[in-house]
Amino acid sequence: MFLRRVRPRGRGRRQEYWVLLESYRTAKGSRHRVVAYLGKLSAKELSGWEKLSARLDGKSPPMPRLFAPPPADDGCPEVASVDLKNVRLANLREFGQAYLAWTLWRVLGLDELLSGLMPRGQEGVPWATTAAILCIARFCHPSSELHVERHFYPKSALEDLLGVAAAQVQTDRLYRGLDHLLEQKKPIERHLRERLGQLFELSYDILLYDLTSTYFEGQCANNAMAKRGYSRDSRPDCPQVVIALIVTTDGYPLGHEVFDGNTSDVTTVKQMVEKVENDYGKCNRTWVMDRGNVSRENLAFIRERGGQYIVGTPKAMLRQVRGELTNEGWQQVREGIKVKCVRCEGDGKSDGSETLVLCKSEDRTAKESAMLGRFVKRMEEGLAAMNKSAGSGRLKGVPAARERLGRLQEKNWRVANCFEVKIEEQDGRLSITWVRDEHKKQDLCGCYLLRTNLPETDPVKLWQQYIQLVDAEWAFRITKDELELRPVWHQNEKRVKAHVLVCFIAYAMWKTLGGWMKASGMGDSPRELLEEMAAVKSGDVVLPTRNADGSAGVTLLVRCVTRPDEHTEVLLNRLGIKLPDHLRRQRLYAPAKEACAM
Repeated sequence: MFLRRVRPRGRGRRQEYWVLLESYRTAKGSRHRVVAYLGKLSAKELSGWEKLSARLDGKSPPMPRLFAPPPADDGCPEVASVDLKNVRLANLREFGQAYLAWTLWRVLGLDELLSGLMPRGQEGVPWATTAAILCIARFCHPSSELHVERHFYPKSALEDLLGVAAAQVQTDRLYRGLDHLLEQKKPIERHLRERLGQLFELSYDILLYDLTSTYFEGQCANNAMAKRGYSRDSRPDCPQVVIALIVTTDGYPLGHEVFDGNTSDVTTVKQMVEKVENDYGKCNRTWVMDRGNVSRENLAFIRERGGQYIVGTPKAMLRQVRGELTNEGWQQVREGIKVKCVRCEGDGKSDGSETLVLCKSEDRTAKESAMLGRFVKRMEEGLAAMNKSAGSGRLKGVPAARERLGRLQEKNWRVANCFEVKIEEQDGRLSITWVRDEHKKQDLCGCYLLRTNLPETDPVKLWQQYIQLVDAEWAFRITKDELELRPVWHQNEKRVKAHVLVCFIAYAMWKTLGGWMKASGMGDSPRELLEEMAAVKSGDVVLPTRNADGSAGVTLLVRCVTRPDEHTEVLLNRLGIKLPDHLRRQRLYAPAKEACAM
């Protein structure tokens, strides 16, 4: 083995670092391979390596360089003979993702905020540091607190970045950290709004509001919030809680609340509107909400407070604009989507100052038409089976036939009113006939209706503002899929709220990275960058030494960081992130201590 100095070519300041190489023989000749990157070396270390190299080559030590600064006297021998046969790499850890998350934590200023909000007492690890461990773990490898203690933290480089030993990261400490973090919910939300606004120049005039649910594993008998309700996760068998999220038009989070699992969507709007008004004041603000949050009382509440809205409407309201489904007056928004302003034929369904926008999507038309066709086919097959049973005498009596018809209509409720069914009994035999008319429903396939009290009457602009609600839905998708919000394993009400808060902070870190990448011309896909950073590791290069008499000397340990590949290095350069060459250097003065350190 031998050392080599590497001087990468590039712009700016010239850098150099040292690598440990191994020479080995092959059928095609001698080859070299990298054992470890040693990073930069100080003047004394450089002098020592130069003398060591000269001795290995059988040459005399080099003469001192003119005007060379004297090496610092740190009490160690000038030259240490390294036992090159026993040099090894140990304690490999995940560094890239943890370092990136730690950088985002500091960019958002959460380290300084929580250090001020949660002053250190007599606890072994500051609660602000415990909160950082929880949020960074949720960002990198979403998992339970037990998994963080046993797997994530010992295998990551957070011990070097945060200065907390793996033995100090325990589930009890993490659980208590959740309790202390929940107490700072309001200051954290307020700080994130201000910090994200400074970083990305956010506007709070248009806010997107949506809800989702997340279910529990377990009965949660001691949690009053865990109740069964409408499950967005298709798990009606499990208790759940409802989560409301407010984001900007670009998807940056502003606030969240946790409600009981059986809470109806429309009952949450007033509370969230008041929450935003308390934080930002009463002013002309536009709310964009899905049809599930819309009610006449909610819209009147927003108008009374001087607010504006763009909301979806229930499907039933489409029947009142059936006369507008002509080929006239449509405006093309983009390929496959067209819109136009319409008038409502019903009384009392729409405020006189509102504008109604009828939208039609070709892709949505094809999907809903196919669904309607499947239900029509199933309904006809069921009626034909009933008629066959009646003809064979197995179906007897009008009451039994109507009961069977009711079950069939319940299974195919989407098209139940498209069939006019007659059940007659003559001479003890049943006769079942039906008339099918699904054209009225077919005409409404792919259509949806928007309503707004904005002075803007251009249907294209109104549709573009409403479609931004996808950012709120995408926020939930990231939180559920990437950050694994579901399922919730905690049984305590406060721990459940703290778990959601940790996911909220991790989502803010996710959006910060996405905005950072977008500003650097790298798109908006943090997952790909995280996968690239997973290849960056940290490890200990163990250098055992020999004394002059041949006995074992001290063991030098250099904790280095592997160099990323060319593609990852280009990404990091665009973001302005520079990885450290090494994390720590350590001298183990007895061979016995070496085994303990590993």
